[in-house]
Amino acid sequence: MYNNFPTIPLFVAVVESGSYSRAAERLNITKSAVSKRISQLEDELGIRLIQRTTRHISLTEAGERYYEYVSQALSFAQQGVDAVAELQGEPRGKLKITAPMSFGVRHIAPFLTEFLQRYPHIELDLQFEDRMVDLVSEGYDLAIRIGHLTDSNLIAKRLVTCHSVLCASPEYLAQHPAPTEPADLTHHNCIKYSYFRGGSEWTFCKSNKEFKVLPKGNMSVNNSEAIRRVLLSGLGIGQLPTFIVGKDVQEKRLVPIMSPYALPVHAVYAVYPVRKHLPQKVSLFIEFLNEKYGQTLPYWDKGIFS
Repeated sequence: MYNNFPTIPLFVAVVESGSYSRAAERLNITKSAVSKRISQLEDELGIRLIQRTTRHISLTEAGERYYEYVSQALSFAQQGVDAVAELQGEPRGKLKITAPMSFGVRHIAPFLTEFLQRYPHIELDLQFEDRMVDLVSEGYDLAIRIGHLTDSNLIAKRLVTCHSVLCASPEYLAQHPAPTEPADLTHHNCIKYSYFRGGSEWTFCKSNKEFKVLPKGNMSVNNSEAIRRVLLSGLGIGQLPTFIVGKDVQEKRLVPIMSPYALPVHAVYAVYPVRKHLPQKVSLFIEFLNEKYGQTLPYWDKGIFS
């Protein structure tokens, strides 16, 4: 029975990833190796754990019961590794992080050299992408997320406030009178962010009253950096976070519009799975970002809101 132990991480990865191929990618082995070792595990246990079809996998009753126990064992084992690593003095080990593309490139990547020079035994594995990843199933230690959080199975630590601004280029405004109230936006080319979790409407607030407008335009983009570029080219009006366009506003390449109307204020969060003890490498990275961003006004908002 002890021969099963080395296969436990592989079995858990298959269940959490939902497929053999994703588990293979996560563990950096071949799909055939995953299939072979799961089959060996089932042979040793004398019972089928996973039902396999050409499209998906599902756990048998035995598989569900087995996963319930071994997933907890694996979690405790990893926490034990982290605890021992902390006793070695310097923090060490792989730290897997996911963050939104634009925020990660602009406000995480520039500081990574300094972080690794400070903690040379930590190995960073960063994925910058705008899709919402599953931290547990994809094996992430930490995620940087912006806006409303819905997953109650994760712990979120607020890093800094996230402001947004409605803006356009001086060239666009020279040809189109600037809107003064939300209803005016129906006469403008509005560039929309297709991953916006607040819905399709743009929301504004003035004198404790909320105003909503459905933006109309000839472009919808799933990347904020792309929206910034088309705004700079004079295509239309966009709503973007200041961590992307703060410098453009400061240097007047983009002009804030409808300033009396406030946009919803969000926050940047560090999000991580529930654990009895937070690994030192995770807490150190969170502290490092707090150090860089500040507790009140982040550097990208200075000159705009200060």
